[in-house]
Amino acid sequence: FLPQVDSANAGRVLASDAAVFLKKSGLTDLVLGKIWDLADTDGKGILNKQEFFVALRLVACAQNGLDVSLNSLNLPVPPPRFTDTSSPLLLSGTASSDLPWAVKLEDKVKYDAIFDSLNPVNGLLSGDKVKPVLLNSKLPVDILGRVWELSDIDRDGMLDRDEFAVAMFLVYCALEKEPVPMSLPAALVPPSKRKPLSVPGAMPLIPSSTSTKESHQSLPPVGILAAKTPLTQ
Repeated sequence: FLPQVDSANAGRVLASDAAVFLKKSGLTDLVLGKIWDLADTDGKGILNKQEFFVALRLVACAQNGLDVSLNSLNLPVPPPRFTDTSSPLLLSGTASSDLPWAVKLEDKVKYDAIFDSLNPVNGLLSGDKVKPVLLNSKLPVDILGRVWELSDIDRDGMLDRDEFAVAMFLVYCALEKEPVPMSLPAALVPPSKRKPLSVPGAMPLIPSSTSTKESHQSLPPVGILAAKTPLTQ
């Protein structure tokens, strides 16, 4: 990674160069700012080689749902992922589709049983049906709001079987005192939701069939979008 941001081969990385590179991690500016503050120990706006490696390690921690802190540096995590197809070292959108799903098969069976007990309609659960299950965890409402936002991957205001499994996985992680990530780690995205070379923030395609209500891939009416986050109220 270092040669990509240290083109002058000076053994150090300027804040401006590092910012451009670190943004490719897909993490929020808030998280990246925290990573920079921890890595730039003397506050000079320049990272030496060791400090740059600390930054990369913290990026990997954040991408895998771990807390961004110096305590996380010794935890085993996969290497950081950056969306840049120009380098063979970096994972592109297609490679992430090969990642094994973080939800284990035996856990998925349990989550599916809960899903079916909530009487899904056309394979989907509305926010009203999911809300009592989430609240039952006794987790703070802001954490549950983030769980909902991360698990409603196609942003249709409902959860299908795989999205519900993501929600349950995040709830159980939070109950084990693991922080809920700010963005969904690639390994947590269900294989059914992974698209090769997907564009961040792209809206789902409207199917060509005339009855769009039957498919959860269709875009929800604006009213549902406005009311789809009852947990954050």
